[in-house]
Amino acid sequence: MKTSIATVSLSGNLTEKLAAIQAAGFDGIEIFEQDFIASDFSPTEVGRMVRDHGLEITLFQPFRDFEGLPEPHRNRAFARAARKFELMNQLGTDLVLFCSSLHPAAMGGIDRMAADFHELGDLAAQHGVRVGYEALCWGRFVNDHRDAWEVVRRADHPNIGLILDSFHTLGRKIDPDSIRSIPGDRIFFVQLADAPAIDMDLLYWSRHFRNMPGEGDLEVSAFMRAVLATGYDGWLSLEIFNDQFRAGLPRLVALDGHRSLIALQDRARREEPALSVDLPDFPPPAPVEQIEFIEFATSPEDATELTDLLSATGFEPAGNHVSKPVTLWRQGNVNLLVNTDAHGFARTSFVAHGTTVSEIGLNVPDAQASFARATALLAQPHTQEIGAGELSIPAIRGVSGSVIRFLDSASDLSRIWQVDFRTESKSLNGAGIIGIDHIAQTMPYDEMLSSSLFYTEIFEASKSPMVDVIDPDGLVRSQAIRSGKMRVTLNGAEARRTLAGRFIEESLGSSVQHIAFASADIFATAAAIQARGFPALRIGANYYDDLAARFGLDPALTDRLRRANIMYDEDAGGQFFQLYSMPRKDGFFFEVVQRQGNYQGYGAPNAPFRIAAQKRTARPAGMPRV
Repeated sequence: MKTSIATVSLSGNLTEKLAAIQAAGFDGIEIFEQDFIASDFSPTEVGRMVRDHGLEITLFQPFRDFEGLPEPHRNRAFARAARKFELMNQLGTDLVLFCSSLHPAAMGGIDRMAADFHELGDLAAQHGVRVGYEALCWGRFVNDHRDAWEVVRRADHPNIGLILDSFHTLGRKIDPDSIRSIPGDRIFFVQLADAPAIDMDLLYWSRHFRNMPGEGDLEVSAFMRAVLATGYDGWLSLEIFNDQFRAGLPRLVALDGHRSLIALQDRARREEPALSVDLPDFPPPAPVEQIEFIEFATSPEDATELTDLLSATGFEPAGNHVSKPVTLWRQGNVNLLVNTDAHGFARTSFVAHGTTVSEIGLNVPDAQASFARATALLAQPHTQEIGAGELSIPAIRGVSGSVIRFLDSASDLSRIWQVDFRTESKSLNGAGIIGIDHIAQTMPYDEMLSSSLFYTEIFEASKSPMVDVIDPDGLVRSQAIRSGKMRVTLNGAEARRTLAGRFIEESLGSSVQHIAFASADIFATAAAIQARGFPALRIGANYYDDLAARFGLDPALTDRLRRANIMYDEDAGGQFFQLYSMPRKDGFFFEVVQRQGNYQGYGAPNAPFRIAAQKRTARPAGMPRV
């Protein structure tokens, strides 16, 4: 199906919006009347601009307060409609959206409204245009697509059809399967939007909190399947009212939008294979079987500080890349790479961010299939020069610009450590770290939805509810994504004085702020890395006094936690232990965790106290790096 997006969904002026929509790969654009009026271009010029960008004007909107009016309001409404039809002729579009009336003088009545639309259909036919009727979920008389369809059905005019909007149906908790009985040829247009589950006024919710399909909590997939079941094969369009998107980069928002529409159609055809979806075939999402490696980009001068921290955490050098200055550090099932290459992507990453996580290698069931799915969902492929005999590992760029590489155990990619590295056969003692528990990515808040959509659509993944993390200097929002053996926490900062906000400033953008390693015995690991000089974050005595009172812990356990600076949490599923390093100058740090039982969280109740402790040790804001 062809895809479209409403201009109201993006920030910027009309010219900037058109460029972003074209770059994202859309086929068409809904012209929101306000965007047209705010521009200095004539209708003919706007139409030409749109076509010059390779786009179609799919819809002009909105026309408000038309149906069921007494005179003289009714006459005026028809006169307004005639002027809009003339404007549409100049723009070069043949479809306009009429939303259900809120006019205080409107009288309602299905037959009265249907008669108005039948007469409007005659007027529209004279101008060669069509009218789509949409039920606003806060409409005065019509707030349900079933009632809107009844008006259209009784109007019985070929130039009058129905417009469906997922928000107006799902936001009012109307069963989307009721759409299946509507003839597909009477549906003129379909608009899609998701939203987080918030109990609030429908109008305010709609105007400020819509987001892309897959980014919220509404059953947009069920809505999409119901629409497809009617035989509808027209435009799929996004109409997103969102304060965050209005302030965001139009290029990024538009790309997310197109990705969401492709993913939504793919999900619909997998959930209901009998449906016909005009979409190229590509592989289904797959879970991550293991984080195979994490690569740091740094410089020879800055590498020492990083490798000192790795050594103190129990990692040991275990090999080197065959052609690049990349050292492999190992412990348990964890492979960390330190790349000091003066050329290529690693150098670009270091120049842009300082010492940073530049690449993550993921083991999946089929590397080529995951790569094909990612690129079908508009992920940017990443390539760079490789040496003779080295593996060509499929890779994509993440939302933040880092690289994700796909490996598997069923192809030559399973031999990465034998082919691309010269490894040492010595025994590694380590400190009890057995794996990677999770990776924490910090980003501006307005990038969180993009990252969440990226992970949940490319991989077989689930997301936890968003939680608020209290920093002494502001609020940070956090959401966890899990795919198989990969856990990623997304932390979005708005206030620059928060620890997360300062990290974004230091690293000049989104990046991995900390890595949490898993231990089977955190007390043994704590003792081992303390002996190696691990710079443990000191947690204040007040925390442990409160901890003992909250959970009724055995005094001996509380004392062990205090002496090792280990934090603790528990829920109905199990227990969670956390040990942090002091943050580096740029705000990056390590964490060691132990999960017992079926604990699924990330120690969120401890975050305010951890952040306060980190801020006590951090370089004061404004002080230059040394």
